[in-house]
Amino acid sequence: MLYLAGLALTMSTGLLLVHLISIGLALPRLKKSRPDCPPPVAAPRVTVLRPFKGLEYRLEETLGSSLTLDYPDYQVFFCVDDANDPAVPLVRRLIDAHPDVEAKLLIGRDTGGRNPKINNLMKGWRAADGAYVAMADSNIILPPDYLSQLVSRWDDTTGLVSSPAAGIDPRNFGGAVECAFLNGYQARWQAAADQLGMGYAQGKTLFWNRDFLDQRGGPQALGDAIAEDAASTILVRGAGLRVRLTRAPFDQPIGARRFATIWKRQVRWAIIRRVAFPGLFLGEPLTSAALPLLLFLFGIAALGMSLWLGLLFAALWYGAEWGLTRVAGWPLSLEIIAASLCRDAMIPLLWGIAWTRSSFDWKGNTVGAPGGGQP
Repeated sequence: MLYLAGLALTMSTGLLLVHLISIGLALPRLKKSRPDCPPPVAAPRVTVLRPFKGLEYRLEETLGSSLTLDYPDYQVFFCVDDANDPAVPLVRRLIDAHPDVEAKLLIGRDTGGRNPKINNLMKGWRAADGAYVAMADSNIILPPDYLSQLVSRWDDTTGLVSSPAAGIDPRNFGGAVECAFLNGYQARWQAAADQLGMGYAQGKTLFWNRDFLDQRGGPQALGDAIAEDAASTILVRGAGLRVRLTRAPFDQPIGARRFATIWKRQVRWAIIRRVAFPGLFLGEPLTSAALPLLLFLFGIAALGMSLWLGLLFAALWYGAEWGLTRVAGWPLSLEIIAASLCRDAMIPLLWGIAWTRSSFDWKGNTVGAPGGGQP
């Protein structure tokens, strides 16, 4: 028993140290106060593709931000499957309100791939004439220096620039849970990985050199995978290049969320991680506070130590995360604090479920790993 208690304390303390190191790595990248990134002197032409479907929260603001970018040479294509989509009139109004911006609405859907978002984007990719193409999800706000940030991160070792999202404006507890996943967990781990030169893509923003991707099959090469961001990371690393992240995440307004919707989304993302990177996914439950805290409590109880030490462990774990949240300027309230506890309880459950499934529903489309079936 003493051996097991010592092992539990060693593991839990080591996991706490890894947690604190990840926050230390991410902190310089996520500070709220930073100057805008000026446009590069030699600014390559960029095409911005924004796929959309339906009326999402603050959609006029998120899509409208595509038309107010401080960049000298860009075009915007809004892509939708169906001419009767309820957001189409809004997009037409936005385009008409910015006649000085080269923007167009493209309607129609390819059916050749398994990924519905890539199918929606294909018409925009074919119409693009920029040397670089930014695929930006409809629910993120593009700051005026969005394209300058993307271009500034490109160098000779880069195959793709990407960025996670930072959740803002949660309107209920479900929205707070979504922010807890996006901010103190996902954005933090992605920033830390990028600081170590191990950045990986997230589909919120994928910034490609058009020739590079065309030479490797174009977006179709991403469309048969379970997720385009995981496929993008594998493709870029396979070419001997790096995925690099922008200096900070871009804001995603969250609004009110039903817990069932959040659960479904998190199951989807867990399945994607399990299918695309099974080796890394094995250790994912240990990135939540739940199992490390249980190990620590077992160790101190078995050794007859004060259980108050468990509170100190939790205070160090969550205090560091909430400190990062404040420095980054992300939402921080009693609701967010409770949401982060809920998130960490969910992570081991999501991990277990992900091993039982290989497909999921995404906006009415069934998406699965190549080959289908159960793992």
